[in-house]
This record gives sequence, structure tokens and C-alpha cells, in this order.
Amino acid sequence: MADEHPVRAGTGAVRIAEVDGGHAVLAFTGVLDAHTLSELEILLLDRRLEQADAWTLDMSGLERLDLSCAFALMRAATRAPEPAALTVRGARRPVQRTLRQAGVESVATIEE
Repeated sequence: MADEHPVRAGTGAVRIAEVDGGHAVLAFTGVLDAHTLSELEILLLDRRLEQADAWTLDMSGLERLDLSCAFALMRAATRAPEPAALTVRGARRPVQRTLRQAGVESVATIEE
């Protein structure tokens, strides 16, 4: 079930592309920065994500990720007693670098 209300501010967006059983796919596009942070944090509290035990973060459409948004992903991934298994797919090198700076690689598999 696709999300009809994606987070969108400026040129960046993230949406829940699908949730199937225990697996959720989030699709990222454009530029996510401090202007999108509060909307991103609200999306990451979605109950469908809480119920998923695995998340795939499709970042193939993401041009740039602000460090504050990367930290929001880190917080969301680690807040549950049993954190979801995280896989990052398609992230450009600068986005991967930001994810690593936030420590996301300690809780996620970053695929190239």
C-alpha cells in the first residue's frame, strides 16, 4: 500500500512505497535537508513502520541527505526494543558518506 501523503518540502521527498507483512520500503528522492526534518520524523513514526521487522531504504533517487535527516533515520532504526533490519539501496557516494557520519552503517547494510 503506497503512501498518499509523502513528505515533501523544497525538492526532496520520502514516502512509504510499500508495506508487505514485516517488510517496509521507503523511497527517497531529491534533497532531504533541515527543512524536511520534522516531516521526515513524523513519517518515521508511522505505525506501519513500527510493525515491520525489515526496512529497505531505496535512496536511488536521493541527490543529497543532510546530516540531521541521517540522524533521524538512525534514531528511528534504533528506537524499538528489537530494531528493524535496515538495508540501504542505491545511495550515491555523498549520501553514503553522510549515512556513515551519522553511524547508520552500524545498524544497516549499505548496498551499492
